[in-house]
Amino acid sequence: MEIKLASRMGAFQPGIFSVLNGRKKERIQQGKPVWDLSVGTPDFEPDKHVIRAVEEAVKVSFNYTYALTDLPELTEAVQGWYKRRYQVPLEPEEITSVNGSQEGIAHIAWTLCDPGDIVLVPNPGYPIFSVGPELCGAKLVCYDLVEENNYLPDLNAIPEETAQAAKAIVVSYPANPVCKTAPRSFYEELVQFAKKYNIIVIHDNAYSEIIYDGREGISFLSVPGAKEVGVEFNSLSKSYCLTGGRISFVLGNRQIVQKFKTLRSQIDYGIFRPVQLAGIAALNGPQDGVAWRRAEYQRRRDALCGGLRSIGWNVPDSEGSMFVWAPLPEGFTSSADFCFELLERTGLLCTPGVAFGSLGEGHVRFALVLPPEEIKKIISAVDESGILK
Repeated sequence: MEIKLASRMGAFQPGIFSVLNGRKKERIQQGKPVWDLSVGTPDFEPDKHVIRAVEEAVKVSFNYTYALTDLPELTEAVQGWYKRRYQVPLEPEEITSVNGSQEGIAHIAWTLCDPGDIVLVPNPGYPIFSVGPELCGAKLVCYDLVEENNYLPDLNAIPEETAQAAKAIVVSYPANPVCKTAPRSFYEELVQFAKKYNIIVIHDNAYSEIIYDGREGISFLSVPGAKEVGVEFNSLSKSYCLTGGRISFVLGNRQIVQKFKTLRSQIDYGIFRPVQLAGIAALNGPQDGVAWRRAEYQRRRDALCGGLRSIGWNVPDSEGSMFVWAPLPEGFTSSADFCFELLERTGLLCTPGVAFGSLGEGHVRFALVLPPEEIKKIISAVDESGILK
């Protein structure tokens, strides 16, 4: 029998993380060291009060049935947290959970877009920003993120014809992979741009709690008029180390949130109640752990960026997110080739910038998932390898 797959699958190749993981396994089997800074999985433990909430919840047999909807206490916890953190009031109808922002961003285009609708996405940008719209037949138009504009979109550079035709724009700050934050003035400009051209804004705000040097983590929804034009994703994965729990939220425009809930009712039966209770404990409980982890990430950033600069690799400090965006050292032009050579010569594993779009070429991304003591060993290994010479 000949199996004929969907033509859309021709656009999808094995993810770069799978390829890198294969090389990593080969090296480990050879007994060689590996420092894996490729994937952004937090290595911190969740706060104790969050773990206790899960421990108690898993003892209750009722919690193993379908959840179907968000617990009212979870919705109230999100309302309270957004009010305290961003001074943003939210109605229950403006909030819904998703099984992680990755899943939510993959599916929200199904609510918004018909085949052929134009969605503006960043280049470079996190891959799911493009994959979601592609899966529902939308047409992608990239807007450039370049160093000369501090990796902010130049909304005025988007052609008038494109802006008039666009259905939605995906924006994300602090930005993965370019590790930049956006000022409030940008969000104000974005809201006006969206209103002028009737464009829906999808803002991914996964890293607002991981920002450095006293910068402000901003919610798009805190800008007047934002709820009229779009929604925001916010995640408990990185802020509260609940990555495997897969709990995030879509917040903002009531019509979009409610229609998205209708769509998701066809494909999902709700988030596991113990995970919801973990979210309630995280949002309502002490926030000391969030501040401590932010400071620890900054220590790691300083160790990695400062350490690499000390040995001749001019890597700028990350402004936000749990990543570092580094230009290729002199003499290298292919980010993929450099990553594989770096792994072979030093044991350091990172992600080639080209995995995030054509404008990511010329860079690599490091995840801040090892403590400063290990990062010092990495710096020594890179220096001793001679790869920068």
